[in-house]
Amino acid sequence: MLSLAIFCALGLACWFGYVQIFTKGLERLPAKVCGGAVDRELVVRVLPSARSAEDGARRRGSGERFTFSCRVVTSDEASLQGRVQIRPFSAAEWLADYEKSTGDRTVVRTSAGEVEALAQYDKDYVTGAIYVRCTPRGAPSYHDSKESAIVVESEVYVPEGGEATGAELAQPMTDFAYQLARHAYGMAECAQARDFPAELPRFRS
Repeated sequence: MLSLAIFCALGLACWFGYVQIFTKGLERLPAKVCGGAVDRELVVRVLPSARSAEDGARRRGSGERFTFSCRVVTSDEASLQGRVQIRPFSAAEWLADYEKSTGDRTVVRTSAGEVEALAQYDKDYVTGAIYVRCTPRGAPSYHDSKESAIVVESEVYVPEGGEATGAELAQPMTDFAYQLARHAYGMAECAQARDFPAELPRFRS
């Protein structure tokens, strides 16, 4: 009986060690990933557990050529990424562009002031997107009459057999894009002063 108890205890210890060592890679990321842009908890909500994970961010250009990108990749080849750009879009044009590419996917929208947010999804696919008006530093004078904006799109890839997809990821994917937009707004030195809420209004079911 004693040897059986010891065997069971060792088995439990090995299992606990496996869980701690081999499935907690995302929790070992910095509290703020992608150069301090995004809360780690959002990444944990989107990507399945993995032995290890790494994140990276890249900034390029300035003014109208400004871009900022972020990527988180796990040892199981799941990935979450977002890209920020300055684009010559009005909010109406941005929305119309998404409506053209919707197909049979469900689209949900929310907004806060001049920040527009949406997600597109079906059972196998989901993206989050953000639009926020921004006249970048050094923009030519014609921008006084032409709208431009920071636009962000987030994408996720989870190998077959992974965890939540589609509707379950619509909110966290858009929250991920929103945190990137909020971070990049200051980096892009947008002319308009803007107070960002801590989070966007939630999508309605």
